[in-house]
Amino acid sequence: MTKTLHFKNTTISYTDQGKGTAVVLLHGFLENKKMWGTFIPEWSKKFRIITIDLLGHGETECMGYVHSMENNADVVHEVLSDLRLRKAILVGHSMGGYVALAFAELYPDVVKGLVLLNSTSRADSDERKTNRDRAIKAVKQSFQNFISLSISNLFSEENRDRLSDAIENVKKEALKTPLQGIVASLEGMKIRMDREVLLHLTPYPKLLVLGKKDPVLNYEETKEQIEDTQVQLLSFSDGHMSHIENQEAVQSALLQFFKSI
Repeated sequence: MTKTLHFKNTTISYTDQGKGTAVVLLHGFLENKKMWGTFIPEWSKKFRIITIDLLGHGETECMGYVHSMENNADVVHEVLSDLRLRKAILVGHSMGGYVALAFAELYPDVVKGLVLLNSTSRADSDERKTNRDRAIKAVKQSFQNFISLSISNLFSEENRDRLSDAIENVKKEALKTPLQGIVASLEGMKIRMDREVLLHLTPYPKLLVLGKKDPVLNYEETKEQIEDTQVQLLSFSDGHMSHIENQEAVQSALLQFFKSI
């Protein structure tokens, strides 16, 4: 099921299931392609579902000391080229959304549709950049503490007990991420470009999924980005992990979105 390819001396791991329009699923920071496991059986009945481990995550190796969103977008393009796919719908969770936007800028003709799941088109604010530097220090000092706190904080407080098993599973997968992969991704996210213009000017269908109590992304500020655009909005009253906190609703809403394209 899992396939690999080599790109710039780096092993890239991905999966490819089903037939039909290609849908590329991109995980977030500290996640990997396994995060999509619950969705693939349903979605792959009607679509060709491709999941990719981004640089320094899952079974994909690190490519250096900074993994820019553009580096990751090139990895995604390499996988699609390997599969001889000319068009795809992209779905990105959090950091995966930043990668999807970088891809949309670099390879506009390949994008058939775009879903930003708990993600933003805006660059890091100065405050967020400072927090990334703090995170780099924290993870170097205490890897396990950093992971444990980082993951718990992504869920809304109300869901932390209800979803304790799922949260433990996310932590377990996150702990497999090598230190270099974590630091390189933090550095890459810190320097990413603002791509809000893509939400306004690109012709393909777009969907933004947000949590009203997302501790990472301010709901009102993130929602502002799609004012006067054709971007669809799906809001939940929970945190940053809509694919877990609102699993069934996300599964059916995204399936409808794919079918509408």
